[in-house]
Order: sequence, then structure tokens, then C-alpha cells
Amino acid sequence: MQLDAGLIGILPLLLAVVAFIAYRLFSKWRRKRIVSRQFPGEWQQLVAANIPLYRDLNTEQQAKLHSKMQLFLAQKDFYGCAGLQVTDTMRVLIAAEACLLILHHDGEVYPDLASVLIYPSAFIARREELLEDGTVAHAATGMLGESWDAGKVILAWDAVQQGVANFTDGSNVVLHEFAHQLDSHAGGANGAPALSHNSYRTWARVLSENYDDLRARVSKGQDTVIDGYGATNPAEFFAVATETYFERPDALREHRPELYEELRRYYGFDLAGRHN
Repeated sequence: MQLDAGLIGILPLLLAVVAFIAYRLFSKWRRKRIVSRQFPGEWQQLVAANIPLYRDLNTEQQAKLHSKMQLFLAQKDFYGCAGLQVTDTMRVLIAAEACLLILHHDGEVYPDLASVLIYPSAFIARREELLEDGTVAHAATGMLGESWDAGKVILAWDAVQQGVANFTDGSNVVLHEFAHQLDSHAGGANGAPALSHNSYRTWARVLSENYDDLRARVSKGQDTVIDGYGATNPAEFFAVATETYFERPDALREHRPELYEELRRYYGFDLAGRHN
């Protein structure tokens, strides 16, 4: 039997549609299968002992965090660098903090992220920098964390441990780098992640005003509730503001109430007054 020429012409498109539907159905089935597994008791104990905010969550929120963590751990690859052996403790604590950021967000769990690379301590990042005279300089910089658009987050484990040990100093490398992931998912790291509950106009105004104010204060050597590194550029401001919001919410609400409110709407937590 000879197929109609028109049918032959659209056959590749039909096959592509069928393949896409099959992939979506398989992905949905796999996600359901992953989250249907019982969350290991040792993981829950580890998170409860190390992440203060976890103890403030109600039962429903904890269960939702468990599901997001299970998806994160099943979908992302972890690699130890410079001889480091990755353990379940490393994977679980990183997943817990990363998934706190998206606890109240619908959709996939960091869909652009494929892998997490962990170094024992600060690692060297080599960069090319275009100078004003048109020449290119090569620089090597010690880093505690880095977020790549190409599906990678790199972390120094001792910095991760420090962030877990002190959840009140406004410095947390996991929250910082995964805030960059949220930012870049919207189409480029510029301090403007995809918004569901915020007004884009209000977000742009509030973050711009607070960024400009931080830059001015840093240039004058004045004290700031947000670490001065946030004055580097808008992307770093959003990441550093995220660290401050989760770790020093009372101070942020007192000194920068509009910024606190925008981050409260975005992340879905009202953290002020909940923990020291």
C-alpha cells in the first residue's frame, strides 16, 4: 500500500509530537514514582539538626520540602573534585538549602541544573578580563562557590559547612549560588528572576533603589545590613539579598522594609521574628 504524499510529508512532525508526549508522560510517571518513596528517617534527622528554618515548617511544608529534595537528589549529579568523596550528608544538606528557596514555587526543580561539583575548600577560577586598553588579562581567583548558566553549581564544602553551622550571619554559599540559578533561569543573571506573585514594576523599582543605595553606602564606607559584595552588580545584589533575607530577616525588615517585602512575596516565607 502506498502512502499519500501529504501524509508522508507530515509524518516526521507526527512522530516528533508522539515522542514529545511520550517523554512528558514518562517524566511525569518518573516524578510520581520518586516522590512516592518514603523520605529516609536519617535524612530528616540530618536536616532537622542542621537547618533551623526546617523546624519552623509545618508538617505539610516539611513533606513538600521532602518531595522537592527527593526530585533534586534523583535528577542532579554530584561530583567530588580535588579528591573529595561525596557523601549523603553533603548531598542532603545541599539539596535541603537549595530546595528551601523553591519550596513555595511550582514547576520543575531547577530544570536548568544538571550537576553539583563539590571541592573540599576554596577553588581556583581562571578568567579572562578585557581591559580598558583592549588587551586581555588572565586572572586566577579563589572562589567559595560559582553558578554557571551551563547547568552547573560549584561549591566549596567547608564554606557549605560554615553556612550550616551559622545560619544567622547573612553568609550562605548554597543560598547564594542557587539564587543565581533562579535568576539565570529567567533568561540571564541580572537580578530579575521569573516572578509569580510580585509586580515586575515594583520589583524593578525596589531592587534598583536598594542596589543603588548599597553601592553609595559601600563607597562611603558605611555600615550595611547587606554584605557589600552585593554592590558588585544587580545579579550579586539579588543573591546577597537572598542570603540576608533567610539568615537575618529581622534586620533586613528593619533597615530595608520594601526589599524584605519583595523577597517575602517571591520566596513565600514571612521569616522576621521566627528565628534568631
